[in-house]
Amino acid sequence: MTTRYRIEWIKGLLAVPFVLHSQPSAAYDERRSDVLSKVETGAHRRYAEIMHDVEELINDHIEHQTRGTQGRSKLKHLVPSVCTFFTPLLLEEAFKFQDDRRKISSRRFVPPSFNDIRLTLNSAQLMSLIRNGSIDLVTFDGDVTLYDDGQSLTEENPVIPRIIKLLRQGTHIGIVTAAGYTDSAKYYERLHGLLDAVANAITEKELEDPKVIILGGESNYLFEFDFHAESFLKYVPRKTWMLDEMRSWQEEDIQSLLDVAEGALQECARNMQLSASIVRKDRAVGIIPVEGPGQQKFNREQLEETVLVTQQILDLSIPGKKVPFCAFNG
Repeated sequence: MTTRYRIEWIKGLLAVPFVLHSQPSAAYDERRSDVLSKVETGAHRRYAEIMHDVEELINDHIEHQTRGTQGRSKLKHLVPSVCTFFTPLLLEEAFKFQDDRRKISSRRFVPPSFNDIRLTLNSAQLMSLIRNGSIDLVTFDGDVTLYDDGQSLTEENPVIPRIIKLLRQGTHIGIVTAAGYTDSAKYYERLHGLLDAVANAITEKELEDPKVIILGGESNYLFEFDFHAESFLKYVPRKTWMLDEMRSWQEEDIQSLLDVAEGALQECARNMQLSASIVRKDRAVGIIPVEGPGQQKFNREQLEETVLVTQQILDLSIPGKKVPFCAFNG
């Protein structure tokens, strides 16, 4: 439910009560305090009602899922791209929690934002998981989730004690990242703070057999935590965990897909005069700025254009119809 289009849909629903209740002119009203209090109360009530209504739409969709008729749910008609829900979302309660922290209802000039809604959805998911009993598996993205973009998970990161606590409770932890390496040392370099903390917890007898995996390269490389392995990570051969659908993909088609993508990236670099180097791996291809004096970073718009052009070229290609792929701005 957290893709950009679906968040923007909820954002649009909240725009109406913001316009009706925001009262930006209250700053000039002699009854300012009373007016602002009423504005906040009214906005909070309407926002919460909308979140409740969306929550009910999701519950209805889940009921349709259990009957195999999810295509007939009202939510599916309103948001055709909506997929499967594995848990209910406690949106009304989550909104009240986030509103108390972010003062969404108190704002008169800034409407509910993308981040407001994303955090509300995240809180709703966590609340639902906790209410439904113990959590078997928690997965995290790396960049811009556990650590800043392009950085590493270092020992002082406050998320590490929380992950260790989840491991003590028997929860399995997965780090799912686009970073694709065949060498465990590369993942240790990015995640050493967490891996060292898990190893120390084992040494101190705080953990016995923690389940930690790293799934990298858009689900192409799997490593699992091993206290005795180099870099505390052991490579898991692809053939032991691939889905049946993945087994049907032919290596020739995969390389043909990468050939098309590489050509598209080269074309974009020429057309936009990007000083770019092509990086080709066995399951990925991308561009990075040419290193050296006067190195120029790509701007967001150039990268977005490159992604969309490459996506379209791959969609129309023959290998793009045979092998699933992901084109993205990392």
